[in-house]
Amino acid sequence: MADSNTISANAPLGPDTVPAGALDQLFQYLQDGGPVLYVLIAVSILGLTIILVKLFQFSFLAVHQKKFIEPTMQHWRNGQIREALGILQNNRGPVARVLEVALRSFADGDAKEQTIREEVTRVASVQLDNLRSGLRMLALIAYISPLIGLLGTVLGMIDAFQALEAAGNRVDPSILSGGISVALLTTAAGLIVAIPAAATHNWMEGIVYRNQRAMENSVAQMFTARIGGSDRGPAVT
Repeated sequence: MADSNTISANAPLGPDTVPAGALDQLFQYLQDGGPVLYVLIAVSILGLTIILVKLFQFSFLAVHQKKFIEPTMQHWRNGQIREALGILQNNRGPVARVLEVALRSFADGDAKEQTIREEVTRVASVQLDNLRSGLRMLALIAYISPLIGLLGTVLGMIDAFQALEAAGNRVDPSILSGGISVALLTTAAGLIVAIPAAATHNWMEGIVYRNQRAMENSVAQMFTARIGGSDRGPAVT
């Protein structure tokens, strides 16, 4: 007669003997994490939505495209205003919009330098605010997610020690160790949400900063050339 170990090893696995799948493990984590974990899930969905929207916006505006700047400035230095405007009108980016306003203002011989500066500054501020929209919320998500996770850990530790106290003389180390492992779950979840949010926020802020520098450098070249008294060609209407 075969022994019980052989029977157990060769017997087909029933529903109760199959290890929990990834989905079952996820549901178990949600149950163990409690309300704090659900809050972190909502925060992560919000953060992911912001990231996807900003990626679409940056892609649509072609914020990485800077090759048009040099040809535009070359036409500007040669007094070819219409050709320069034609290049800018074929680009949707914020730098192109600022340069277009500056070009049209400079082409108007009656415009005062202070008026041009104010108008260019206004348009640049609008364009940069548009690029930065949503980034403050993303930074907030990166900041508060670990704190939310830490709150869940503190609450879980309180529950674990209360369970240990209720056990009295029948103390089982697994009560405390199990409670601590569950409590740390929310801290891990908070970090999982915060790290991508922080990294993406810094990357997108870098993109905005590079666009700002491109605006400043290009417009500064126009002001320098105008002060030098270069001829700018016919006015553009």
